[in-house]
Amino acid sequence: TMYGITTGIGEFSEVTLNPKQTQEFQKLLIYSHAAGIGDPMDIEIVRGAMCGRINVHAKGNSGGRSEITKYLLDSLNNKLTPVVCEKGSVGACGDLAPMSQIALAMMGEGEMFVEGKIIDSKSALGIIGLKPLELEARDGLALINGSNVLTALAAIILYDSQRWMKMHDIAAAMTLEALKANMKPYDKRIHKLRGFKGSQKVAANLNILTKDSEILFSDGKKVQDAYSMRSTPQV
Repeated sequence: TMYGITTGIGEFSEVTLNPKQTQEFQKLLIYSHAAGIGDPMDIEIVRGAMCGRINVHAKGNSGGRSEITKYLLDSLNNKLTPVVCEKGSVGACGDLAPMSQIALAMMGEGEMFVEGKIIDSKSALGIIGLKPLELEARDGLALINGSNVLTALAAIILYDSQRWMKMHDIAAAMTLEALKANMKPYDKRIHKLRGFKGSQKVAANLNILTKDSEILFSDGKKVQDAYSMRSTPQV
Protein backbone atom coordinates (compact mmCIF):
# COMPACT_ATOMS: atom_id res chain seq x y z
CA THR A 1 0.00 0.00 0.00
CA MET A 2 1.35 3.42 -1.00
CA TYR A 3 -0.28 6.67 0.04
CA GLY A 4 -1.67 8.65 -2.88
CA ILE A 5 -1.01 5.80 -5.32
CA THR A 6 -2.99 2.80 -4.14
CA THR A 7 -4.92 4.75 -1.52
CA GLY A 8 -6.93 7.93 -1.36
CA ILE A 9 -5.52 11.04 0.32
CA GLY A 10 -6.34 12.94 3.49
CA GLU A 11 -9.36 11.49 5.25
CA PHE A 12 -9.59 8.84 2.51
CA SER A 13 -6.09 7.49 3.13
CA GLU A 14 -7.57 4.21 4.38
CA VAL A 15 -9.48 3.65 1.13
CA THR A 16 -7.64 1.15 -1.09
CA LEU A 17 -7.72 1.61 -4.86
CA ASN A 18 -7.56 -1.13 -7.48
CA PRO A 19 -5.30 -0.72 -10.56
CA LYS A 20 -8.10 0.76 -12.68
CA GLN A 21 -9.08 3.23 -9.97
CA THR A 22 -5.46 4.28 -9.44
CA GLN A 23 -5.16 6.04 -12.79
CA GLU A 24 -8.65 7.54 -12.61
CA PHE A 25 -7.96 8.81 -9.10
CA GLN A 26 -5.06 10.99 -10.28
CA LYS A 27 -7.36 12.78 -12.72
CA LEU A 28 -10.14 13.16 -10.14
CA LEU A 29 -7.59 14.53 -7.67
CA ILE A 30 -6.87 17.41 -10.06
CA TYR A 31 -10.55 18.03 -10.79
CA SER A 32 -11.46 18.16 -7.11
CA HIS A 33 -8.73 20.65 -6.22
CA ALA A 34 -8.67 22.92 -9.30
CA ALA A 35 -10.84 25.57 -7.66
CA GLY A 36 -10.30 29.28 -7.19
CA ILE A 37 -11.85 32.71 -7.49
CA GLY A 38 -10.78 36.20 -8.49
CA ASP A 39 -8.73 37.62 -11.32
CA PRO A 40 -6.00 35.62 -13.05
CA MET A 41 -2.78 35.49 -11.08
CA ASP A 42 0.18 37.44 -12.45
CA ILE A 43 1.92 35.48 -15.17
CA GLU A 44 5.34 35.82 -13.52
CA ILE A 45 4.02 34.19 -10.33
CA VAL A 46 2.52 31.24 -12.23
CA ARG A 47 5.71 30.79 -14.23
CA GLY A 48 7.71 30.98 -11.01
CA ALA A 49 5.54 28.24 -9.51
CA MET A 50 6.07 26.06 -12.58
CA CYS A 51 9.83 26.62 -12.37
CA GLY A 52 9.78 25.70 -8.68
CA ARG A 53 7.86 22.49 -9.37
CA ILE A 54 10.33 21.55 -12.11
CA ASN A 55 13.17 22.08 -9.66
CA VAL A 56 11.50 19.78 -7.12
CA HIS A 57 10.94 17.07 -9.74
CA ALA A 58 14.56 17.35 -10.92
CA LYS A 59 15.72 15.99 -7.56
CA GLY A 60 14.03 12.69 -8.45
CA ASN A 61 12.14 12.14 -5.21
CA SER A 62 8.58 13.15 -6.12
CA GLY A 63 7.38 9.80 -7.46
CA GLY A 64 6.04 11.22 -10.71
CA ARG A 65 7.06 10.31 -14.25
CA SER A 66 9.55 12.45 -16.15
CA GLU A 67 6.84 13.15 -18.75
CA ILE A 68 4.94 15.44 -16.38
CA THR A 69 8.10 17.46 -15.75
CA LYS A 70 8.71 17.72 -19.49
CA TYR A 71 5.22 19.16 -20.01
CA LEU A 72 5.90 21.85 -17.42
CA LEU A 73 9.33 22.56 -18.92
CA ASP A 74 8.10 22.72 -22.53
CA SER A 75 5.22 24.99 -21.55
CA LEU A 76 7.58 27.27 -19.62
CA ASN A 77 10.17 27.45 -22.41
CA ASN A 78 7.51 28.16 -25.05
CA LYS A 79 5.81 30.84 -22.94
CA LEU A 80 2.56 28.96 -22.39
CA THR A 81 1.24 30.01 -18.99
CA PRO A 82 -1.82 28.42 -17.35
CA VAL A 83 -4.57 30.77 -16.20
CA VAL A 84 -4.66 30.43 -12.40
CA CYS A 85 -7.14 32.16 -10.11
CA GLU A 86 -5.65 34.69 -7.73
CA LYS A 87 -7.46 33.39 -4.64
CA GLY A 88 -8.12 29.92 -3.29
CA SER A 89 -4.90 28.51 -1.86
CA VAL A 90 -4.69 27.49 1.79
CA GLY A 91 -0.94 27.05 1.48
CA ALA A 92 -0.56 24.73 4.46
CA CYS A 93 0.72 21.41 3.08
CA GLY A 94 0.85 22.83 -0.42
CA ASP A 95 -0.74 25.25 -2.89
CA LEU A 96 -3.12 22.50 -3.96
CA ALA A 97 -5.77 24.68 -5.63
CA PRO A 98 -3.55 26.86 -7.85
CA MET A 99 -1.15 24.01 -8.61
CA SER A 100 -4.14 21.90 -9.68
CA GLN A 101 -5.13 24.61 -12.14
CA ILE A 102 -1.62 24.40 -13.60
CA ALA A 103 -1.93 20.60 -13.78
CA LEU A 104 -5.36 20.93 -15.40
CA ALA A 105 -3.81 23.00 -18.17
CA MET A 106 -1.21 20.28 -18.77
CA MET A 107 -4.15 17.89 -19.19
CA GLY A 108 -5.52 20.06 -21.99
CA GLU A 109 -8.29 21.52 -19.87
CA GLY A 110 -8.68 25.02 -18.53
CA GLU A 111 -7.00 27.96 -20.27
CA MET A 112 -3.55 29.37 -20.98
CA PHE A 113 -1.97 32.71 -21.75
CA VAL A 114 -0.33 32.61 -25.20
CA GLU A 115 1.27 35.81 -26.51
CA GLY A 116 -0.93 37.94 -24.29
CA LYS A 117 -4.17 36.19 -25.24
CA ILE A 118 -6.15 33.57 -23.33
CA ILE A 119 -6.97 30.41 -25.29
CA ASP A 120 -8.06 26.91 -24.31
CA SER A 121 -5.23 24.72 -23.02
CA LYS A 122 -5.68 21.94 -25.57
CA SER A 123 -5.12 24.38 -28.43
CA ALA A 124 -2.19 25.98 -26.61
CA LEU A 125 -0.45 22.63 -26.13
CA GLY A 126 -1.11 21.81 -29.79
CA ILE A 127 0.87 24.88 -30.84
CA ILE A 128 4.04 23.27 -29.46
CA GLY A 129 3.11 19.77 -30.64
CA LEU A 130 1.91 18.33 -27.33
CA LYS A 131 -1.20 16.27 -26.72
CA PRO A 132 -3.10 16.58 -23.41
CA LEU A 133 -1.14 14.91 -20.61
CA GLU A 134 -2.47 11.54 -19.45
CA LEU A 135 -1.82 11.09 -15.73
CA GLU A 136 -0.69 7.81 -14.23
CA ALA A 137 -0.03 6.63 -10.68
CA ARG A 138 1.04 9.53 -8.43
CA ASP A 139 1.51 11.98 -11.32
CA GLY A 140 -1.34 14.13 -10.04
CA LEU A 141 -0.01 14.33 -6.50
CA ALA A 142 3.52 14.99 -7.77
CA LEU A 143 2.21 17.94 -9.80
CA ILE A 144 0.28 19.70 -7.05
CA ASN A 145 1.65 18.81 -3.61
CA GLY A 146 4.02 21.69 -2.89
CA SER A 147 4.03 25.33 -1.80
CA ASN A 148 5.41 26.50 -5.13
CA VAL A 149 3.06 29.46 -5.61
CA LEU A 150 3.93 30.85 -2.17
CA THR A 151 7.62 30.31 -2.88
CA ALA A 152 7.39 32.03 -6.27
CA LEU A 153 5.56 34.99 -4.75
CA ALA A 154 8.12 35.29 -1.94
CA ALA A 155 11.04 35.07 -4.38
CA ILE A 156 9.59 37.80 -6.61
CA ILE A 157 8.91 40.06 -3.62
CA LEU A 158 12.48 39.50 -2.38
CA TYR A 159 13.92 40.31 -5.80
CA ASP A 160 11.77 43.44 -6.15
CA SER A 161 12.57 44.60 -2.62
CA GLN A 162 16.30 44.33 -3.31
CA ARG A 163 15.84 46.52 -6.39
CA TRP A 164 13.77 49.00 -4.37
CA MET A 165 16.53 49.19 -1.76
CA LYS A 166 19.07 50.07 -4.46
CA MET A 167 16.71 52.74 -5.80
CA HIS A 168 16.29 54.05 -2.24
CA ASP A 169 20.06 54.43 -1.80
CA ILE A 170 20.44 56.19 -5.15
CA ALA A 171 17.54 58.57 -4.44
CA ALA A 172 18.94 59.32 -0.98
CA ALA A 173 22.41 60.02 -2.37
CA MET A 174 20.97 62.40 -4.97
CA THR A 175 18.98 64.17 -2.25
CA LEU A 176 22.09 64.55 -0.09
CA GLU A 177 23.84 66.19 -3.02
CA ALA A 178 20.91 68.50 -3.74
CA LEU A 179 20.85 69.60 -0.08
CA LYS A 180 24.64 69.89 0.15
CA ALA A 181 24.29 67.70 3.21
CA ASN A 182 26.67 67.18 6.10
CA MET A 183 27.96 63.62 5.68
CA LYS A 184 28.99 62.99 9.28
CA PRO A 185 25.80 61.03 10.12
CA TYR A 186 26.89 58.46 7.52
CA ASP A 187 30.37 57.89 8.92
CA LYS A 188 30.98 54.13 8.98
CA ARG A 189 32.56 54.36 12.44
CA ILE A 190 29.32 55.64 13.95
CA HIS A 191 27.25 52.87 12.40
CA LYS A 192 29.78 50.23 13.37
CA LEU A 193 29.39 51.27 17.02
CA ARG A 194 25.62 50.86 16.83
CA GLY A 195 26.06 47.41 15.33
CA PHE A 196 23.07 47.32 12.98
CA LYS A 197 24.14 45.58 9.78
CA GLY A 198 21.42 47.16 7.66
CA SER A 199 22.30 50.74 8.56
CA GLN A 200 26.01 49.98 8.11
CA LYS A 201 25.35 48.75 4.60
CA VAL A 202 23.18 51.73 3.62
CA ALA A 203 25.67 54.21 5.09
CA ALA A 204 28.47 52.52 3.16
CA ASN A 205 26.42 52.65 -0.06
CA LEU A 206 25.72 56.36 0.42
CA ASN A 207 29.42 57.06 0.89
CA ILE A 208 30.28 55.09 -2.25
CA LEU A 209 27.61 56.86 -4.31
CA THR A 210 28.74 60.32 -3.17
CA LYS A 211 32.48 59.62 -3.11
CA ASP A 212 33.40 61.83 -6.07
CA SER A 213 30.76 64.50 -5.51
CA GLU A 214 31.88 68.06 -6.27
CA ILE A 215 28.79 69.49 -4.57
CA LEU A 216 28.75 67.79 -1.18
CA PHE A 217 32.29 68.61 -0.21
CA SER A 218 32.49 72.08 -1.74
CA ASP A 219 32.35 74.08 1.53
CA GLY A 220 31.61 71.76 4.48
CA LYS A 221 29.94 74.53 6.49
CA LYS A 222 26.57 72.86 7.06
CA VAL A 223 26.13 71.76 10.69
CA GLN A 224 23.12 69.48 10.46
CA ASP A 225 20.38 68.35 8.07
CA ALA A 226 16.76 67.40 8.64
CA TYR A 227 16.20 64.32 10.79
CA SER A 228 14.51 62.56 7.88
CA MET A 229 17.85 62.65 6.05
CA ARG A 230 20.14 61.92 8.98
CA SER A 231 18.16 58.78 9.80
CA THR A 232 18.21 57.43 6.24
CA PRO A 233 20.52 54.47 7.02
CA GLN A 234 18.42 53.38 10.01
CA VAL A 235 15.14 53.69 8.13
